[in-house]
Amino acid sequence: MATALATTIVNGAQIQASDTWDPASIANGASLTLAMANVTGAALGDFVIASFSLTIAGMVLSAEVSAANTVAVTLINNTGGAVDLGSGTITVRVLKAE
Repeated sequence: MATALATTIVNGAQIQASDTWDPASIANGASLTLAMANVTGAALGDFVIASFSLTIAGMVLSAEVSAANTVAVTLINNTGGAVDLGSGTITVRVLKAE
C-alpha cells in the first residue's frame, strides 16, 4: 500500500492526490493494483479519474474508491506480451458523487 504524497481539495467537490509508483512487470492477461491510502475525503460511490506520468503501453488504467479515504488504481495488461513500466507519478482525481 502506498501513501499519497500530496492531496489537494479543488473547488470543495474534487480531491486530487499523487504518489510515485514503479509497477512491477505485468504479464499478458494479468493486472496490478496500487492502493493509495490517505486520499482524505474519498468515499465509496465517488467517481475517480487516474493518470500516469509515463505511457501505459496500451494497457488499461482504472481507479475506484475501494474504502473510505483509499483509492485503488489498477493496470490491466491485455497487450499480448509482458509490460514493465518505469517509475512515474500516479495522479488521481476524486469527484464527489454528492
